[in-house]
Amino acid sequence: MLERIKDLLRRLQGQPEEKATWIIFGLGNPGPKYAHTRHNMGFEVVDRLAAHYGVTLNKEKCSGKIAEIREGNRRLVLCEPFTLMNRSGDCVGPLINWYKTTPDHALVVCDDIDLEPGRIRLRAKGGPGTHNGLRSIAQHIPDGSYDRLRVGVGTPPPEIDLVNWVLGRPQDMSEDLDRAAEAARDWFENGVDHAMSHYNGKITKG
Repeated sequence: MLERIKDLLRRLQGQPEEKATWIIFGLGNPGPKYAHTRHNMGFEVVDRLAAHYGVTLNKEKCSGKIAEIREGNRRLVLCEPFTLMNRSGDCVGPLINWYKTTPDHALVVCDDIDLEPGRIRLRAKGGPGTHNGLRSIAQHIPDGSYDRLRVGVGTPPPEIDLVNWVLGRPQDMSEDLDRAAEAARDWFENGVDHAMSHYNGKITKG
């Protein structure tokens, strides 16, 4: 939180920001078996960010695939853990430490069954709820002092098991994922408060 306040003061005073690293983590399960499933919304968003910045996640660090982008005197790292979802923290915590940055310079992107499809929600800090990936991260960052971007995938109908639902492939969500990637870029470029004010409470379709 202190680093966030310092960055805001520098922006308001027109001063250059100190060199800092920001990391966007997209959560998911690796491998073709899980590709494009509801549980891999984080991967989908990071893939769109990589395409936007013209980079490839072709480096490995701290159990994750990464790419680095330099913008002025700031560095943005995109990361997709290649641990399974329920061990996401084994990548997130160590990578934040390796880059010598702080959790409030990290954004974690994941799916959310409590949000309807078409809706995304940004939040600064908070608890893990029932999401297995966020629960794993809580073992490394107990105070939850990182930002999170949730992509709604909706709740399963009564006849479908929750595991089968999140590991199933939804109908086309390209528009939702594009908007989530825009929100993530806004988070990096303008801060979490600005991004929340522009993207929370709105729905892509309908």
